[in-house]
Amino acid sequence: MTVNITSKQMDITPAIRNHVEDRLSKLEKWQAQLINPHIVLSKEPKGFAVDATITTPNGPLVASAKHEDMYTAVNELIAKLERQLNKVQHKSEARRAYASVKDLAPVITQEEEE
Repeated sequence: MTVNITSKQMDITPAIRNHVEDRLSKLEKWQAQLINPHIVLSKEPKGFAVDATITTPNGPLVASAKHEDMYTAVNELIAKLERQLNKVQHKSEARRAYASVKDLAPVITQEEEE
């Protein structure tokens, strides 16, 4: 999987790149095809901001996180993406009623039989 990592006002070191790629590999356990993942790291006055845009066959995943520590911001971002992937993957299972109430046969109670 090719990961596009962009930075604003900072350099991307091999350690940062490895950390981001390791965390993104956690998303592979959902067995979803991640199309063109793009991570943007930026330095802000009060810490770091990390934004991600990943396209999947079920729809796009978009998340952002801010923290004083860049590695913690990346971890929070991956957690948000994981929650979104979980929601998208299990959306079909979340339907509560598989049959309409109108389609069900009427239930006869004992009072009606008498």
